[in-house]
Amino acid sequence: MKHRSGFNPLGMMAAHRKSMHRNMVTSLFRQERIKTTKAKALEVRRTAEKMITRAKIDSVHNRRIVSSRLFDEAIVAKLFTNIAPRMKERNGGYTRIIKLGERKGDAAEIVILELVDYKLDTGDDKKKAKKKEEKSAGKGDKGK
Repeated sequence: MKHRSGFNPLGMMAAHRKSMHRNMVTSLFRQERIKTTKAKALEVRRTAEKMITRAKIDSVHNRRIVSSRLFDEAIVAKLFTNIAPRMKERNGGYTRIIKLGERKGDAAEIVILELVDYKLDTGDDKKKAKKKEEKSAGKGDKGK
C-alpha cells in the first residue's frame, strides 16, 4: 500500500530538495525543456503543473504565491504573460516526459521534461528565410 507517502524525498535533506525543485522549475519555465532523471522529473512536474494552474488566473494573490516559490521575477512574469495564456484551454497535463534511456555511469533513467506545446527548433525556419532572402536578392540583380 502507498499510504502516507506524499512525495519522493530523493535521498536529500529538505533544504536541498526545495532548492533543487525551485531551480529545476525555473529552468523548465526559462527553457521550456530540460533533461534530468526520471525521479526528479516526476517530482518537478508536480510543482510545475501546480504553478501553471495557479498562473492561469492572473491576480496579485496568485503572483505572490508563485513568487514565493520562484525567486526570479523575470520567470514569474514569463509564466503569467506567456506560458499560462498558452495553456488557458487545457485542464491539466501541461508537461510531458520523454524517455531517453539509461545514464552510463549509474544506470539512472534519463528523461526530457518539457511543456506540452514546446516547438523544437530544427533550423528549417532559418533555412527557409535564408532561401527567401537569396531569391529576393537574385530578382533584384536580374532587373539591372
